Amino acid sequence: MIISLLRNLLALIGLAAVIVAGMLYPKVQSFKNDFDPGALDAYTELVSTLLAKKSAVDATVWKVKIEDGVSIDDAIESMKIAANDHNIKNVGELPLYKEVEAMRGEPYRHAQIFMFCNANTAAKMMDYNDAYSAYLPCRVALVEDKSGQAYLYSLNMDLMIYGGKPLPPALKEEAMKVKDIILDIMQRGATGDF
Repeated sequence: MIISLLRNLLALIGLAAVIVAGMLYPKVQSFKNDFDPGALDAYTELVSTLLAKKSAVDATVWKVKIEDGVSIDDAIESMKIAANDHNIKNVGELPLYKEVEAMRGEPYRHAQIFMFCNANTAAKMMDYNDAYSAYLPCRVALVEDKSGQAYLYSLNMDLMIYGGKPLPPALKEEAMKVKDIILDIMQRGATGDF
């Protein structure tokens, strides 16, 4: 009797698995056909980081440690030089730590946000989809953690580039160049490379 019950239970589980697979197959095919070829990798990285860190914020940003011996001032100068080398404008800076200090009346750890933009690329992205305006300008945050170690953070652009239907080839190429520029700005800031 128990063996018969177990066999029937396993048969039901198998049937349920076949039904679920049959229902998911068209969605998986749609994903493969309608999304950018890099979408699966982008979402896999997102989910892997999310599961590892238990934080959606950590899963959607790039983080680069500022190397030992590189001062915050050197990191800032290196990022500005890198941006200039790539002909991308530093369109604004937000020294958040100074605002916090003014409001609290006491020192606060370094937290500064830099905004970089290439207006032509920004316009092309918005011409494609106005929602891209929420990603503009590209921000790089220089943040000193509670232990005094400084890091650079920026939004991981992979979902913007690969996460949906394929971008038109010229726009995708331009978006990938911006990604490479932001990563270079961060790397050069982290190493103090003038």
